[in-house]
Amino acid sequence: MDLGIAGRWAIVCAASKGLGKGCAKALAKEGVNLVINARGQDALEGTANELRALNASIEVIAIAGDISTPDIQEAVLSACPHVDILVNNNGGPPPGDFRDWDRDDWFKAVEGNMVTPIELIKATVDKMAANGFGRVVNITSGAVKAPIDILGLSNGARSGLTGFIAGLARQPELASNNVTINNLLPGSFDTERLQGNLRKTADKTGTSVEALREQRVQGIPARRFGNADEFGDVCAFLCSAQASYLTGQNILLDGGSYPGTF
Repeated sequence: MDLGIAGRWAIVCAASKGLGKGCAKALAKEGVNLVINARGQDALEGTANELRALNASIEVIAIAGDISTPDIQEAVLSACPHVDILVNNNGGPPPGDFRDWDRDDWFKAVEGNMVTPIELIKATVDKMAANGFGRVVNITSGAVKAPIDILGLSNGARSGLTGFIAGLARQPELASNNVTINNLLPGSFDTERLQGNLRKTADKTGTSVEALREQRVQGIPARRFGNADEFGDVCAFLCSAQASYLTGQNILLDGGSYPGTF
């Protein structure tokens, strides 16, 4: 299917690896020009080269730095000739026990996973509406629907973003001008973050990483972890011309793990 977005420009945050990279790859295949961001310069440049090799017809601009900081936000926005697509993504806060977190931990989590995407949305959606096309996809977490006890910082910050988006996406001045805003909620995907959490749990419990992986997989109806490329394909569809009537939704990709009806 031709998604009808070739030649458009997208900003993809935290795109050097994992789910962000999966989204960038899927958009590159569709002919979308990219401004990609991540903290690590070397990994980001490596991904930029991969994307250029994937589709020689597109332009790829890499801006390294912490997207939570105003100067990097400005650099990323300035590098994009016109923002048609915005994929908000940022590293999640660390797991732990809420009794061990102080105010700075909470402020950092909210800044990275709620305030930062809101700032980028604020800087782009009105121009999208004026141009008659815009797609915003926020990568949040399946924990928004089914909270995970050790991810309290993420549960709180991402749920705050979800509540904000529920109202914003339904503003007529955006929705009636072909600007859609949706959230993608990953479950267990085979990323470095998942692997790191498994190692931390293994160290804490004395269980092997392999045993923990198998235990986790058995709790997923699909009996596997997701992969970044399939996540990216769903993101690309949400950015497509065909998805113009889909907005304000939380799309859960978790292999059937969430047990609820709604």
